[in-house]
Amino acid sequence: MKVSLIGAGRLGRSLATLLEQAGVGTEVLGRDMSPSDGHDLVLLAVPDRAILDVAAALSTSAPVLHCSGALDWNALRPRKPIGWFHPLMTFPGPDVHLPDMTGVPVAVGGDPAALALGQTLARTLGAKPIQIPGDVRLYHCAAVMAGNFSTLLVQAAARCMREAGVREEDALAWLRPLIQASVDNAVRSPKSALTGPAVRGDLTTIEAHRNALREAGLDGVIDLYDHLTTQAKSSVSD
Repeated sequence: MKVSLIGAGRLGRSLATLLEQAGVGTEVLGRDMSPSDGHDLVLLAVPDRAILDVAAALSTSAPVLHCSGALDWNALRPRKPIGWFHPLMTFPGPDVHLPDMTGVPVAVGGDPAALALGQTLARTLGAKPIQIPGDVRLYHCAAVMAGNFSTLLVQAAARCMREAGVREEDALAWLRPLIQASVDNAVRSPKSALTGPAVRGDLTTIEAHRNALREAGLDGVIDLYDHLTTQAKSSVSD
């Protein structure tokens, strides 16, 4: 298989590296470049706002798949065959980290020819092709909350540790076992995995946390803490 991958951002460069490692011939192109002859499919790894314009400018008859999590593949009409290829994974860039794609879900969809190629491409990477029967925007919202928002929580927790006088490298190392165990427990049982003062109804500890955050000047973290504490209380009472 030969893939023309348009987009040299973090996702595009990561996918290109992973595909090459898997033995897939891959060319990485800028948005204004045309795929070379002999490619089997075109993969669009460009920002959502650019997908339709880039797709419209293509002169290829090969299947075109986009990598947006929130855009339905039918948005590429009237082009045909078209499809969708969205790995459910984070890609900080090959210069930072390349994920192990073994067993990683990859959302695929599209016309039969595009769908088949997307499934083959996912399996070639060692990933697991999946299909989303409902609203892809909700699928992508779930991905953002599970990935990006969890990262923001880690950042906020590390910031609190730093304000407590702990070096950042120690803070992250010390928090890591708790983070990993909490995620593992949440995946097993999201509701029963919750612990802490909000679950216990320990208002004294909650207020002590809020006072400490205020005294440290972490007003943005207070807002996050308050919102998530409310959500924790609501989850327990449901």
